[in-house]
Amino acid sequence: MPDPDADFDVGYVAQLCRLELTADETVQFQAQLSGVIEYMKKIDQLDLSGIEATAHAVPAFDVYREDEPGPSLTVEEVLRNAPQKSQNQFAVTKVVE
Repeated sequence: MPDPDADFDVGYVAQLCRLELTADETVQFQAQLSGVIEYMKKIDQLDLSGIEATAHAVPAFDVYREDEPGPSLTVEEVLRNAPQKSQNQFAVTKVVE
């Protein structure tokens, strides 16, 4: 787990994510994140010995429903709001070379 005492630079993370934050947003998110980190420090102080780790708060095992066919959209309905389409398919920009 990363060091919770280390400074976390919201501006830097926003830059990595290609997010354009205003100065006010950066200050706001930094304060919110600091609050979350402080709360995590409180939780970290709890004595959890004897408590088994879980992936879910409530046990859930193989929760499936029957796979039954139902009505679907037509090709025209699916492509109605597509910004670009070609040969009854979505046209997208190539991202892998």
